[in-house]
Amino acid sequence: LEWGGRERESFSLLLYIYPLIIAEPKLPSPPCSLHTWNLNTFFSAHSVWLWRTCNPELRCAPVTTQSTCQTMGNPLTLLSFFCFSFLPAFLIAFMLSALAFHTEEIHAQSLVEDWETATPTFASSVPLFGIAQPESLEERESGEILQLAKRPEMVDWLKRLRRKIHEHPELAYQEFETSRLIRSELDRMGIKYRWPFAETGVVASIGTGGPPFVALRADMDALPIQESVEWEHKSKVLGKMHACGHDAHVAMLLGAAKLLQQRQEQLQGTVVLIFQPAEEGGAGAKRMIQEGVLGQTKAIFGIHVSHLYPTGIVGSRPGALLAGCGFFKAVIHGKGGHAAIPQQSVDPIVAASATVLSLQHLVSRESNPLHSQVISVTIFDGGDAYNVIPSSVTLGGTFRAFTNESIYMIKQRIEEVIMKQAEVHRCHAVVDFLEIDHPFYPPTINDQKMFELFHNVAGDIVGEENVKIVPPVMGAEDFAFFADAIPGAYFYVGMRNETCGSIYSGHSPFFVLDEEVLPIGAAMHAAVAEKFLNQASITVSSC
Repeated sequence: LEWGGRERESFSLLLYIYPLIIAEPKLPSPPCSLHTWNLNTFFSAHSVWLWRTCNPELRCAPVTTQSTCQTMGNPLTLLSFFCFSFLPAFLIAFMLSALAFHTEEIHAQSLVEDWETATPTFASSVPLFGIAQPESLEERESGEILQLAKRPEMVDWLKRLRRKIHEHPELAYQEFETSRLIRSELDRMGIKYRWPFAETGVVASIGTGGPPFVALRADMDALPIQESVEWEHKSKVLGKMHACGHDAHVAMLLGAAKLLQQRQEQLQGTVVLIFQPAEEGGAGAKRMIQEGVLGQTKAIFGIHVSHLYPTGIVGSRPGALLAGCGFFKAVIHGKGGHAAIPQQSVDPIVAASATVLSLQHLVSRESNPLHSQVISVTIFDGGDAYNVIPSSVTLGGTFRAFTNESIYMIKQRIEEVIMKQAEVHRCHAVVDFLEIDHPFYPPTINDQKMFELFHNVAGDIVGEENVKIVPPVMGAEDFAFFADAIPGAYFYVGMRNETCGSIYSGHSPFFVLDEEVLPIGAAMHAAVAEKFLNQASITVSSC
C-alpha cells in the first residue's frame, strides 16, 4: 500500500513476465533490470527480447543492429508487445491501484470511526493521517473574524487610520488630536464611549452592556524622536515620532471595534475598548485605573508589535513576560576647588565613582543568581572644566526585576549605597526616585488562564505553528498596571519584513511598520474578546 505508481507498474510487469521465465528456462535474459527500466528502454529492448522469446529459431541468434531494426520494424513484433506485455501490464497496474486506493479509504475511515468512538471530544480537533477533521466552533468563528479583517476595504481603512495618526504624533498626555480621531471613528460606527480618562483617554463599549466585561487596550502616545525615514506619511511634527508602533495599536483596536460591532449579536457580554494615553513613562494606565476605568471588568488583553518576529508570528509566555522598573536620580555634594590642590577640596567625582561600582555589587553579590535583576547607571554629570574639581555630581539610572519584592528591595539598597558612599567620602547626597513623573512599573505578569485563552485564539488566527513561547525581557510596559489589577495577557505580534524595511527596533528613528500586521492584530483583538465572553464560565486566576 505504500508503493507509488512506478513500483506498482513494475510489480505488474513482473507478474506477467515471471511465469514466462519459469516456463522456459532457456529464454534469453531480459536486456535490462526491472528496477531500472524506463519507458524508452522497455519499448526498444524488451520488444526485441519478447519477439526472440516467441521465435525459437531466434533465441540463440546473436543480436545485431540489423536484426534489432528488422525486429522492431516488424508489425507482428509491435502487435505481440501490445497484446502480451503492455495491455496486461496496464490492466494489472490499474486494478492494483484501484484496489490499493479503495483499501486505504476503508482503512482510514475505520481508524477515524474507532478514534471518534474512543475519544469523541478530541478527535474532531486533531488531524488523523492527513485527513482533515471538522473544525471547532471557536476555530470557525476566529476564521470568520480574520476573513472580515482581511477584506480589501477593511485593510485600506486600517492603513489610512494608521498613517493619519503617524503623521501627527503626540507625546504623553498630549494626545488630543489622536483622541479626537478615535472618537470620530467610534461615532461613525455608532459605538458609545466615555472620555476623558487621564486627560485624553477614551473608553468605548460594545455588546449587551451587562456582565461579563472583558477589556482590550491600546496605547496612543508617541516619542520625542525625529523621524529619519523618508516616506509619504512621515511625521509632520518636528522632533516627534510614532517610533514604537502605538499608531498601529490604535488602528488595530479601532479595527477590532468595527469587527465586534458587526458581530455584536453574538457577544454574550460587553467588550470594553481602552484607548490609553502616556504609556511611554507616564504611567497612563495607572491613572486610568485610579479614575475607575476597569469597573466590573474581569480580564484584559493587550498587543504590541515587535520587530523581533516575522509578520504573522505571535509570541508570549505565561507568567513574567516583562520586568518591573523604576528610575533614580542622585546629587552628591562635595566641595569644589582647583584640581592641582585636591587636599583643599572634597571631591564628589570620587564619591560618585565609588557609588557606581558599589551599585553593581547589589546584583552580583546580593541578589539570587536565578532571579534576573538589572541596575544601570546612565547619567553621570560632574563639571565642565579640565582643571576644576566640581562641587557636585549628578548621577541617575534605572533598576529592573521580575517581582515587586525584588523591585522594592533594590530601591531600598540603592538609596543606602548612595547615601553611605557619599558619607564615606566626606560628601552628602540627595536621592530622588522620581515617583511623581515616573512611577514604578510593576512586572508584566500573564495570567495562566488568560494566556492559554489568547494562545488558542492566536493559533486559530495565524496557525498553531506560528504561535511561539518567547523568553522574558527586561523591558517594561505599563500594561502591567492593568494585569496587576485584574487577570490579563499581553502578546507580541511580529511585523519584521526585510522587503519593506521593517527591521528596526522600537524607539529607533528608522522604525518602519509592516502594515500587513494591522488586520492580524485587529482580528486577534476581536476574536479573544468574543471567545472570552462565550466562555464566561472560565475560572480566572489571581495574579
